[in-house]
This record gives sequence, structure tokens and C-alpha cells, in this order.
Amino acid sequence: MINRILRAMLFCVTVTMPLVAPASQNLAQVKTLHMTRDISSIGQECIRCHQQESPGQVADWKMSRHAHAGVSCIDCHGVAKDSPMATQHESLVGTDVFVTALVSPAVCGRCHVDAKKQFDSSGHFRAYHQIIPKDNLHALTNVHEGQNHPELKGAPNETGCMQCHGTRIELDEHNRPTPETWPNNGMGNIYPDGSTGSCTACHSRHTFDIAEARKPNACASCHLGPDHPNIEIYNNSKHGHIFNTNSDNWRWDTAPDAWEPGDYRAPTCATCHMSGIGELSVTHNVSERLYWNLWAKESKVRGSDDVLSPLLGDGPAGRKKMKSVCNNCHSPRHTDGFFAQGDKAVKLYNEAYYQPATNMLNELKEKKLLKDNPWADAFQIKYYYMWHHEGRRARQGAMMGAADYAHWHGFFELQQDLYEMQMIYQKRLETGKIED
Repeated sequence: MINRILRAMLFCVTVTMPLVAPASQNLAQVKTLHMTRDISSIGQECIRCHQQESPGQVADWKMSRHAHAGVSCIDCHGVAKDSPMATQHESLVGTDVFVTALVSPAVCGRCHVDAKKQFDSSGHFRAYHQIIPKDNLHALTNVHEGQNHPELKGAPNETGCMQCHGTRIELDEHNRPTPETWPNNGMGNIYPDGSTGSCTACHSRHTFDIAEARKPNACASCHLGPDHPNIEIYNNSKHGHIFNTNSDNWRWDTAPDAWEPGDYRAPTCATCHMSGIGELSVTHNVSERLYWNLWAKESKVRGSDDVLSPLLGDGPAGRKKMKSVCNNCHSPRHTDGFFAQGDKAVKLYNEAYYQPATNMLNELKEKKLLKDNPWADAFQIKYYYMWHHEGRRARQGAMMGAADYAHWHGFFELQQDLYEMQMIYQKRLETGKIED
């Protein structure tokens, strides 16, 4: 008798509560969420509304540590009435509740104090600040790439540069961000409240997941391509080989300062540059463990405490820390040998490629044998490729264990660049003219 009753109850549940909602049904109405623990009445109202209007945001948030801790929409998006970013939803007009779509790093820093302080001392802080004075870069994106179009010249920057480097976010007459400056996840955004950064560049909203930020793909959205192919370099390395074939069962959600070998078999970008490992503590200063500047025209050892300097950091101290990372998995002899090989490649680039090419460039400039438009001048174009593309690949490939990028994409193409520049240089000196 009891079994028949249970079967009947199960049948009723099955026919009245389908596990999958019909395609035409609004999932936001099916997957309702009612949370009251430590969440203000305004916060609860935000959740109820956004379940209907943008359920993906609520779905991400409810799986986050913020939700677990009772941190809701209003805690991050709420601003004071006199904030330059203050706006009001239609339903809130007449109340004292003001919000903004822009959550600046100053907001994140109210809780994540150390992380913000470390970021503000890192090379990531400089991501947009360093672009501001570069007239040649603005000319490249607006005049040459944008063809100085009266209305559309900003497109290359808006869809390209600022999506990684960031920009100074501007507001319209309603205190909402302008489409020329937002949306973007640029690392170096300067917000209307004066703060710099973009936490969501690595910890995407609204989960802000530490596991996501630890995986190499988090860095790959910016660190890729012909001029700094770091994700391609990583995949070419033995570290990338192990990650790509063996990472399905690694532990990605271990607490900060406790994520150690054993949770993973090979390092990711975050392991080497940021994570607590061995005696090292977690840091959001990605410059802290670096020795060389590998992206500049000429690589020099870091030795500046100016956050806007390309040589930000303490090179010898950074090398010591990076070796400490390596020694968690490798013998000191292996570690020392690796850096000896890499340093040799960087010095070769400096002395055999950058210096001779720069000497030729300076002599041609002195003799007025360079075109005013660098992007229509064969020598200047090749010089740019030499340091900005091939030279970076050779140096970064060597220092990150990627043989194909150090050689075929690096020094092999560098020697071709140098020989071509030498031919153009000799011809211009002999003729006293710039070739057509």
C-alpha cells in the first residue's frame, strides 16, 4: 500500500514539475532566487529585478564568494549622490539610492586592500597611463589605421587598443559612460573617481572566480598575437605541454597562499608571476619577479621604483624570487642553466640586432634619408618589426622556454630584418636618395 502511494506521488511530481523548462518559457521566472541572509532590502530588490532583466548576471553572482558573504549588487554599484558617476534607475527616482554601472578598483579596494595596493605598484597600473603621451601611437591608430576619417577614426582604438590597455572613461550628461570609452575591460582604465585598474580583466564579473584567474586563458585575452604571443609561447613550452594534456583534475580553487605544487603539475602564468609558492606570498604586482624589460626596444635590467617607468622593479631581487618559484619543481642547477640560456639570447638581441639597427636609423635620420611618414618608409617599417615583433618574440620565447618562438619566429626572422635594413641603408647612403 505504501509503495503504491509513493509511486503515485512520484508520478504527480514528474508530470507537474518538469526538470527542463519549455524553450518558450522565461528561465528567469523558473529559476527564481530568494536570498535574505545579510542582504539589505535594496540589495534584494536589485536581485529580484535583474533575475528578470539580466538573469545571466544573477546566475554568475549566486555562484560567487560575494553571494556567500552577503555582498550584493548595491554594495558594489551603489554610490553617493554627489559621485561623478551617480545615476538612478527609473524605479528609484525620488529616493536617496544612486548607482553606477562602473565599479572602479577603488570599490574593490575597500575590501581587497592588499591586492589594490600591489596592483597600484605594478606594470599593469601603467597599461593606459603609458599610452597618453605617445603621439606616434595615436597617429598610428587615428591617422593611419583610422585614415583620419572625420567620424570613424577612433574605431581601431575603441575596438582594439583600449580593450586591453584601457582608457580614461568619460561620462555623458546623465553621468553614464560614453560608448567611445565603455564597455571595455582594459587593465589600465582610469575611472571618473580617479582610480586606475580593472579587476574584472582577470576576475570576470560577476563570479570573480579565483580559479578562472589562475588559468592561462585569463591572461591570454591580452597577451597574445604577433608582438607578445605569451599564450602561444606558453603552449609551446614544456609547462604548456603539461597543462594542455594533464590539467583536467588539477585543483584550481585552493585558498590564496595555499595553492602549491600538488594542486597542479606545471605552473601557469599566475603561478610564476603572482601566486604564493614556497616562501613567496601572493602578489598582484606582476612586475615584482621580473629581471629584464622584455618588451622595450632594448632590454635593460629593471631598477626603478617609478610605477610609470618601463624599468619598474628591482631586477636582481626579481630574479631571486623567480628562481625561488622554479626551485619548487626544479633543481637549482636546472634553474640556473635555464636563466643562463635566456640571458644570453636577450644580450644577443641587444648587441647584435638592436644596437646596429639603431645606429643605421640614426645615421639615416641625420642625413635626412628617412620619410616623414614612418609607415610608408621601408627602413622604418622593418625597424619597427625588428623590435616590436620579431625581437620581442625572440626574447620572450627564450625567457619562457618556447623554442619555436625563440628561433623560427624570433632570431630567424631577426636576421632577415637586419640584412634587409642593411641593404636599404647602403643603397640610401650610396645614392643620397630614398628609394621609390
